[in-house]
Amino acid sequence: MLRIPLHRNTFTEAEKTFAQNNDFKVVGFTYPKGIESIRIENSRGYVEVLPFMGQIIWDANFDGKSLRMKNMFDAPQPCREIVDTYGCFAFHSGLLSAGCPSPADSHPLHGEFPTATMDSAWLEVEGKKVRIVSSYEYVQGFGAHYRAQPSVLMTADSALFDIDLGVTNLSAYAPMPLQYMCHMNYAFVENGITRQSLPDDAFQLRRSVPAHVNPTPRWTEINEQILSGKIDANSLAEAKEFDPEIVYFADNLPQYGETAEFELSAPDGTTFVTKFKTESFPVATRWILFNADQQVAAFVLPGTSRPEGFLAAKEAGTLIQLGAGETKSFSVTTGIKEN
Repeated sequence: MLRIPLHRNTFTEAEKTFAQNNDFKVVGFTYPKGIESIRIENSRGYVEVLPFMGQIIWDANFDGKSLRMKNMFDAPQPCREIVDTYGCFAFHSGLLSAGCPSPADSHPLHGEFPTATMDSAWLEVEGKKVRIVSSYEYVQGFGAHYRAQPSVLMTADSALFDIDLGVTNLSAYAPMPLQYMCHMNYAFVENGITRQSLPDDAFQLRRSVPAHVNPTPRWTEINEQILSGKIDANSLAEAKEFDPEIVYFADNLPQYGETAEFELSAPDGTTFVTKFKTESFPVATRWILFNADQQVAAFVLPGTSRPEGFLAAKEAGTLIQLGAGETKSFSVTTGIKEN
């Protein structure tokens, strides 16, 4: 395996080729506000990663289609919370806490990790595969101490890629809470159809109203129509009215099998797919939003818990306690389904 270190001082606004062979080209550059970016290209398209900023996946584009939600950001922005640069395809929500905080929670939206400054990053090239890895050590006096290593793995001639994360509790004695969601913001597909390897009734409409949602009379009516079956929960045909967001949850996924697979099919025949192990991700969330500024059909967000904050996960019994010295790994395969 060839390992290529990435150093922040080698990135410039002008694109620079960091590695290239018959199957891949790896290009690096900085955005105008100084945020470093790596674009890994193969014959089908590319994945763009911010290696020193939470290893956010800024964009993914295959077969001429961007997988990323419509958003208001032309470029990633320096920030402390993910909501201040919410234009990406995917980010890592967590890790000591995750999701939308309740009024009683004290953590930021989606936790401390999404925009954290990574300590190091590198490329791994082996055979027909290229992986980009970032590493981050979190340490706080009288608090948690962990190392997280997010990575993205691309394969030659494939429009599928893996999003991985490993978390190690570096404390010599104390367990740490762990809450994680692989937050993939897929583009809205007009008249799209969702399918999943779960029973038809596994996804249930969210009944609570989080603080960032301001219900309208029409939104309340839409919720009632979904509950009554007048709106098909597996179709986006009527989802252009989903503003504020419509959210579904599926819990206890291991009861349905060792792996789970979810699809979003477009009228042109393109099918987006996401697969993962249910032991790692026992909860699935579906998030749909459509307005003039933001359009997203996150047909599955794999998580260790519902994205309702730290205290809700603790109360539900889905908050993980990672033992001293223990490592937990997560892996998601996503992209355009192969024919």
